[in-house]
Amino acid sequence: MKIFFRLLSALFILTPLVAPSVSTQPALASGESRTARHFDSIKTRPLLLAAFLREMPKGGDLHNHLSGAIYAESFIKWGAEADACLDTATMSAIPCRAGTISMKDVVANPVIYRAVIDAWSMRNYELSGQSGHDHFFDTFGKFGYAGNDRAGDMLAEAVGLAARDNVLYLELMMTPDEGRVAGLGRKIGWNSDFATMRNRLLAEGLRDSLKVAVSGLNRWEGRMRELLNCSGAGGGEGCDIPVRYLYQVGRGLAPEMVFAQILAGFEMAELDPRFVGFNLVMPEDYPVPIRDFTLHMEIINFLRPLYKKAHISLHAGELAPGLVPPDELCCHIRQSVELGHAERIGHGVDVAYEDDPFGLLKLMADRNVMVEICLTSNEVILGVTGQHHSLHLYQAHGVPTALATDDEGVSRIDLTHEFVKAVRDHGLSYLDLKAMARTSLEHSFLPGKSIWSDAKSFTLVPECSGNTLGSAKQTPSCKAYLEANEKARLQWELEKRFGEFEGGS
Repeated sequence: MKIFFRLLSALFILTPLVAPSVSTQPALASGESRTARHFDSIKTRPLLLAAFLREMPKGGDLHNHLSGAIYAESFIKWGAEADACLDTATMSAIPCRAGTISMKDVVANPVIYRAVIDAWSMRNYELSGQSGHDHFFDTFGKFGYAGNDRAGDMLAEAVGLAARDNVLYLELMMTPDEGRVAGLGRKIGWNSDFATMRNRLLAEGLRDSLKVAVSGLNRWEGRMRELLNCSGAGGGEGCDIPVRYLYQVGRGLAPEMVFAQILAGFEMAELDPRFVGFNLVMPEDYPVPIRDFTLHMEIINFLRPLYKKAHISLHAGELAPGLVPPDELCCHIRQSVELGHAERIGHGVDVAYEDDPFGLLKLMADRNVMVEICLTSNEVILGVTGQHHSLHLYQAHGVPTALATDDEGVSRIDLTHEFVKAVRDHGLSYLDLKAMARTSLEHSFLPGKSIWSDAKSFTLVPECSGNTLGSAKQTPSCKAYLEANEKARLQWELEKRFGEFEGGS
């Protein structure tokens, strides 16, 4: 029985579907139309909408910080297993010392346990006495120690969450060298001659540090596969989800450390195909990222011609009026696109406040720069939601967009939640959501070509023209094309799942 109709039966839907008229359209189109009509009938009914969107195939989650993807309960469990303690003054996990509480005692005390979850996530943050912005970013320093040596466990949790959420692909942000590269930058110090900086870092063994990081990633992925039971009969849930990584650069560090990490992001993509690019992280409104924003873009601009493999996605425009002085809203998105060679922008909330915003929107549309839309994150951190959000501007001006979670564990959400929020707060239709799911894979950094010759109209490439989307049987030319292109294969799988979801295959 088709997933779509199984869902209807399970929910005891009372609203009848409109019977499809006789049509010469393909069955898939008929299924899509029927599904869209059903969506319209339940979009104001929160529980039915959530259940519907949980089952909907969602493409990829392209903006997902690994440590932020983990729920506080996991960090508490790991802290207890590692014999860590809680500093009740700061609500931080730390090595045990006088005056601290064992994390095992935290687990045994429901009152403290609940308080730690609140401190390590956005649950009940309104009661914390902090702004959402400050509470959010403070969580990472509080739970960080409890996550030491748990990267493999984190991967398993992130992938497991994605599988249960019908997400087909993950790009996870992480810094795999555990501070070694930043340490090299600190060791050599700053030099405004970028060529000299690069040469000195390479001479100091940056590539050796990255080889150690690759060995670490191998161990972490092995642990992930073990926890997901990927070697068992049939494989565990999530074992079939492709995962790629973006090297995470701490933009709040000293210039020499940021240079070292940006260089590592480029180098890592050359060294290991699992790393498909890099991103700059840490609060954009902090003093160092504000002061050095242009410098960081200039570093990227210098290194870009020297490397062929690394893709670039940049946090930019995670700002709002009042968070920073008006002049600081001028140009982070534009600089990221023009100088930083960004193929994707993370957040992009303040685009309307940048200089020449409509010229910038046209530039982004012309260059096919996608925006990773993180609705819940923008609401809790920036206080921006609904019609104050930039999503409708991007859509109106032809800028590609896709929904993403940002830090689903800290925010205590998942991608289904973001799809629901897009419907509730922005009035998106089923076809809008389907297009965003497709767009996420189109703008993923997976290797290979797309199945779309035109990703706006979703027109198939000539090699697959005439084939039924997602069909298990393809013409020889289409089969060869899919075999040669990993991105196209995953896009075809998404179409297969849409067909099943819509009852069209």
